[in-house]
Amino acid sequence: MTVSGGGLGLLACAAVVMLAGMASAQAPERSLRPTLREDVYPKALPSLAPKRSLRPLLRQGDITRNAAVSVRPAVIRPTPKGTVRQSAVGKICRDRELQGIVVGHVPGRIKGCGIARDGIKLYSVSGVALSTPAVMNCDTARAIKTWVKGGMARSVGRYGGGVAKVKVAAGYSCRTRNHKKGAKISEHGKGNAIDFSGFYLANGDEISVLNDWGKGRKGRILKDMHRSACGPFGTVLGPESDRYHKDHFHFDIARYRGGPYCR
Repeated sequence: MTVSGGGLGLLACAAVVMLAGMASAQAPERSLRPTLREDVYPKALPSLAPKRSLRPLLRQGDITRNAAVSVRPAVIRPTPKGTVRQSAVGKICRDRELQGIVVGHVPGRIKGCGIARDGIKLYSVSGVALSTPAVMNCDTARAIKTWVKGGMARSVGRYGGGVAKVKVAAGYSCRTRNHKKGAKISEHGKGNAIDFSGFYLANGDEISVLNDWGKGRKGRILKDMHRSACGPFGTVLGPESDRYHKDHFHFDIARYRGGPYCR
């Protein structure tokens, strides 16, 4: 069959229309391109940054001129009332072997008591510490030094490494003798006396007047200590003198009838 040029044109147009109709009929109702789901990929992730900066804030008071470093001042705690700073303890009575503080005039609450002008508080003698610092006058302190370096040191010798500390039973005390009503003022009330009840040795042992008097080697040491104190002191009393001195030695610088009184 023969088709003219005009017929071919019509056929071509019809084919195009047919293909267009088929393409329209076969197209899917929804696009095959995947849709971005907001529940899986949110539009914008929430900020994970903290509400406040973790960097420490620089206070205005910390900024000093010329970038100088701020230094916190040292805290100085006050010394409790009635105590003495260790730095204040030093040479007393013009003797480096007597360590303590100067207290000067010590008034007495009853007539006859007190220290006129050279009151001191003694902490140690020739390197031997006092268990409790004792108030006295300089003459008494010097007598203690003479006995500590002489009689006491010889009596103990190398036993227990020697005496490291003496146990003080009493120093200055404004009272009558043996606390008896109406009695004379004790030498303790004048700064002239000291009482020792024991001796601590370098090895930690102790020689006790109450527990060791008359017993073994310690008892012999105590006897010799007591004997050697007669001379440096004017009055020496111990456990055999009376019931008031069973547990301590009493030493004072008062002299009666021109010589020492030792019992």
